[in-house]
Amino acid sequence: MIDRATIDKIMDATNIVDVVGEFVNLRKAGVNYKGLCPFHDDKTPSFMVSPSKQICHCFACGEGGNAVNFLMKHEQITYPEALRWLAKKYNIEIEERELSEEEKKEQSDRESMFIVNEWACQYFHEILKHDVDGQAIGKQYFRSRGIRDDIIEKFQLGFALSKREALVNEARRKGYKDEFLLKTGLCIENERGIYDRFAGRAIFPWLNVSGKVVAFGGRKLDAATKGVQQKYVNSPDSEIYHKERELYGIYQAKKAIAKEERVYMVEGYTDVIAMHQCGIENVVANSGTALSVYQIRLLHRFTQNITLLYDGDEAGIHAAMRGTDMLLQEGMKVKVLLLPDGDDPDSFSRKHSAEEFRKYIEEHQTDFIQFKTDLLLKGVKDPIKRAEAINSIVRSVSVIPDNVERQLFLKDTAQRLNIDERTLVSQANKYIAGDKEAQAKEEERQARQQGGAPAQQEPIGLHSVQEQATEVERMIIQQIIRHGEMVIVDEDTEDAGLVRFNVAQYVSYDFGNDGLSFSNPLYNRVLQEAVEHSEDHGFKAETYFTQHPDLEMSQLAHRMAVDNYQLGRNFAKEMTPKDLRQMVDHLILDFRYNYIKNRMKEVMNEMKTEKDMTRIRDLMEEYQSTSELFRQIGKMLGR
Repeated sequence: MIDRATIDKIMDATNIVDVVGEFVNLRKAGVNYKGLCPFHDDKTPSFMVSPSKQICHCFACGEGGNAVNFLMKHEQITYPEALRWLAKKYNIEIEERELSEEEKKEQSDRESMFIVNEWACQYFHEILKHDVDGQAIGKQYFRSRGIRDDIIEKFQLGFALSKREALVNEARRKGYKDEFLLKTGLCIENERGIYDRFAGRAIFPWLNVSGKVVAFGGRKLDAATKGVQQKYVNSPDSEIYHKERELYGIYQAKKAIAKEERVYMVEGYTDVIAMHQCGIENVVANSGTALSVYQIRLLHRFTQNITLLYDGDEAGIHAAMRGTDMLLQEGMKVKVLLLPDGDDPDSFSRKHSAEEFRKYIEEHQTDFIQFKTDLLLKGVKDPIKRAEAINSIVRSVSVIPDNVERQLFLKDTAQRLNIDERTLVSQANKYIAGDKEAQAKEEERQARQQGGAPAQQEPIGLHSVQEQATEVERMIIQQIIRHGEMVIVDEDTEDAGLVRFNVAQYVSYDFGNDGLSFSNPLYNRVLQEAVEHSEDHGFKAETYFTQHPDLEMSQLAHRMAVDNYQLGRNFAKEMTPKDLRQMVDHLILDFRYNYIKNRMKEVMNEMKTEKDMTRIRDLMEEYQSTSELFRQIGKMLGR
């Protein structure tokens, strides 16, 4: 367990802009920062981060919260894990008791898999550095590729011993279960038992965007097994690793990508590593898989500029062609560079400095139109083949989501190919219409599979009394969270002397006089805690609740702290205590108005079913007195 004092220390040290910036490319926007939301398919930046409030919020999907909430959602981790992540980032020591055996058993499979992978990564790395075979075989391989020791450390490269049970035996000795060795894909099981998947291979750990080890790649080094084993073996998909969602090198590259405003996409592990060694760090690889939408959206968080950097052979050309349209469709700005024949990014980077490599890229990369033109039209005279090639180029342009950008590319294509622009626009529109029709059919098909189209929403304005009451409660609790500590009554009275109430105390006092309470239990807890801490030195309700250890309460506070129009707007500075009191008074009257209206309906319903005449007379008297009070409050509210 982590004590409250340590939690406070962690939260005090945390800067939400730094935390979110680890995963999202943020840009200054007035007093706030904005970027693409990592929680939904965001085409335009709708994710705002407020340094003053220490919260984030997506105005499209509604996700957000404080730094802990963000990490829990983004990394799919628990509250204590998020605190540990922050403690590690800000070098805050956490003293925790060791978990009991029973508590260890209760650890989720997902958490256990991360733990096993982290251990395996260190195990392979230590073998490479200190074991005789690790140095003679594994280290020698990396030396032959010109990889320095600092780069070996940066990517945590390793070596797996050739004995097929070496990792299994060591894992068991350390207390790790076979179950998780199999679930992570570190081991394989057959009728004779389990054995190491990566035995005898150089190891390339895969780290996700937050730096957790999710998988491994292994390269065969033993010449004796040539022709028997495949050159590369990768971890299979698991609960913590889906190959179409991960990119090799993203953790090591993310800061450089955001800084350089560009990412280089290469094919393999060694391409990434060699470019880092050369001094170019904004590079990733989608090793072993076709480029996926998930990978593109991951990159789009950090930049929209991408250069496909592939070998100039047939495989490289195919990879570039395959990814272009998908990248364009996701709003990426695409450049392509095919290296000279016989070179890949690994070999090319070993021959050139970072400055020379960057200069070569700048001078030789082309946009996707020129790339396709050179590839499909160079030397082609046959009209049918030329038409097919031009249609392929127009098809690529048609998937660009931005209308202005799409029109400019069509104009540019028409000029380059000396074709009437209207012809290309007409053809592009046909593709766009076809895509929309196909999308509509797919949505219809999915709706049928799910049992029909979603029910229509109730028209605005047809709210029940209860819904109105709930909205008023929400507005009152919003003022308590935003301004709970602000004093709105400071009077010297004849009867009671000095009367001093802040917002939370004022609402609590008013409710307490008539035994009122919120219908939402969470709201009652917020009011209670706000009152309890009102006299604490330096208490600020918004900070207290947005950083609350209770996830439900902190998420509520985050929603209430966010203004619908501008995240950074500070109502405390705009509203005087007098203004705030008027607002709270009006809201309390609204609350009472709805409360009495609900009670009148309850009394009326009870009278309809009640048989006892004495009870009926009591209900009638209550109804009459309540009706008069309802009329008076309505008059005060101007209703």
